[in-house]
Amino acid sequence: MTTKKPGSGKAEMQRSPRISITFPSDLYQTIEVIAKQKKVSLAWVVRDAAERYVEKRAAETTRPARR
Repeated sequence: MTTKKPGSGKAEMQRSPRISITFPSDLYQTIEVIAKQKKVSLAWVVRDAAERYVEKRAAETTRPARR
């Protein structure tokens, strides 16, 4: 039986980028409250918000122009 070392393999090579973000205190506290209410990590809340923002922007840019 062959065992893989932790950190080896395809998943490890496709690691997500890590970033550092500074939030105003009131926004950070609000994000913390949301994370606790949903029982998820603070990072999950921020990723979810970013995905929703990107989806909304994509939808806005693909709409036909109004006349």
